[in-house]
Amino acid sequence: MARRSVLPELDLERIRRYCAGRVPPQFADEIRIEVDVRGRSVTIRECRPPWKPEWGTEWTRSPVAQLRYDDTAGTWSLYAADRNGRWHAYPTRATRQVGRLLNEIEADPTGIFWG
Repeated sequence: MARRSVLPELDLERIRRYCAGRVPPQFADEIRIEVDVRGRSVTIRECRPPWKPEWGTEWTRSPVAQLRYDDTAGTWSLYAADRNGRWHAYPTRATRQVGRLLNEIEADPTGIFWG
C-alpha cells in the first residue's frame, strides 16, 4: 500500500511546476532544477553535469531552498542552506500560500538562493 503524503498535493504540484519552468528546455543538458520530497520538507536543488569526464557521470546537486510544511497550522516556512549544507530559517513569515515563498525564492532579494 502506497503511503499518502502529508503535503498538500496542489502545493507540491505548484512547486514542481515552478522548478520545471525555471530552466528553458534548450539548457536541459546544462542545468536542471529538481525537487526532493522527504516527510514534510520539499528541497529544491540545482543540478549540473560533471565538468570533467574523469569525475564520472553523476550530476552535482546543490541545495537552493527548502520549504517545510506544518500540517497542524497548514502553513509553509522557507529555509536557506549555509555553505556547510545546514538549513536556517529565512526571514519571512510562515504562510498558507506556498506561491508567496516561491516568489521570494525567485526574487532572491538577498542573493542567498540563486547567488
